[in-house]
Amino acid sequence: MFFLPRTGSARRRPVAPMPAAAGALTAAVLAAGALAAAPLGAQTPPRARDLGIPFPGEPGALNAITDVAGVRVGHATIIEGEGALVVGEGPVRTGVTAVLPRTASYEPVFAGWYSLNGNGEMTGTTWVEESGFLEGPVMITNTHSVGDVHQAVIEWSRDAEANHPIAPGIWWSLPLVAETWDGRLNDINGFHVGKEHVFAAIESAASGAVTEGAVGGGTGMVCNSFKGGIGTSSRLVGDYTVGVLVQCNYGRRPELLIAGVPVGRELLDWTPPGGADGSADAGAFDGLGSIIVVVATDAPLLPHQLKRLARRAPIGIGRMGGYGANSSGDIFIAFSTANGGAWSRGENTTVEMMSNDAISPLLLATAQATEEAITNAMVAGRTMVGRDGNMVPGLPHDEVRRILAAHNRLERP
Repeated sequence: MFFLPRTGSARRRPVAPMPAAAGALTAAVLAAGALAAAPLGAQTPPRARDLGIPFPGEPGALNAITDVAGVRVGHATIIEGEGALVVGEGPVRTGVTAVLPRTASYEPVFAGWYSLNGNGEMTGTTWVEESGFLEGPVMITNTHSVGDVHQAVIEWSRDAEANHPIAPGIWWSLPLVAETWDGRLNDINGFHVGKEHVFAAIESAASGAVTEGAVGGGTGMVCNSFKGGIGTSSRLVGDYTVGVLVQCNYGRRPELLIAGVPVGRELLDWTPPGGADGSADAGAFDGLGSIIVVVATDAPLLPHQLKRLARRAPIGIGRMGGYGANSSGDIFIAFSTANGGAWSRGENTTVEMMSNDAISPLLLATAQATEEAITNAMVAGRTMVGRDGNMVPGLPHDEVRRILAAHNRLERP
């Protein structure tokens, strides 16, 4: 992961990897418990299972989308400033996340998409629907940075090595860029995500453990009235793997379920240490938000079958109390790394397809991994202070454990 402080204009500046101790995190933000950048590939403990939260299904070795061989994830995170909002200057709590389907090649993969509620954006989905292919990375950022990220992906594709299918010399491109809204904490109208952040997220993308919480596109996100952001999980299904990555920014505290327990309702009177959340208009933001879900598998599924996987992500969201509110953009993309060589500009190809009668365990795995990925995002979230002193509390781990234990749902100490 790259942690990128702003120096002057956020739009066009050189990029270099920065250590977690880089000075862009102000003392006030650190004191509030904001998640500092972790080294690339590092896992931010604890995760939901570490708290004893029970989940069905068997996870992969990393319990991450990167358990699907070849899938890579990269983040670029911008955290800077504190105090009153000055549009264009901050405070900044945002970033961009990249999910790349294949390790050493940018060959398109079969894909399908679905929207539970459409108050959001995921560009390029009409071509995914028409062609059946995802032709580049999946990018996730904040709502008002979609255009900048979109253009930057085109520029990156233009300048990529010759093994990129749309480079060199083929000049139309429809990148897939998804968003959720981080305006409660971030100077969202300041347009702080520049092409250097997009390039950094793509070029730093790696296999292995995935950093979760307030990183990349998830930096400024709020989930069920607690700190949200990036989360991931996976499930093993026979010889195949299903992996999920979410950027969660939806829901209200009263509806929050964890492991089937109404944790949110039991936390209605809970306040962070030190008192209320410090935001005069915090209530105005409750329920405003969205969730993006990326589903990856190595099972040989065709586009119509991948759409079926994408349609199961809402089951995982529903297990946590989500229901697709009017204000929510709940948009999902699923792709398969199988059938290498299926994409061609001119030649007929032969592909493998899993029997529909065998697909049900993959559908179940998608729902299970989505639920756990959201929980992981919330567990990884740390209390964060953003623009105008708005503060979003992290999920209180000890309280969650206490509530689950009272309902006999705590798996282990």
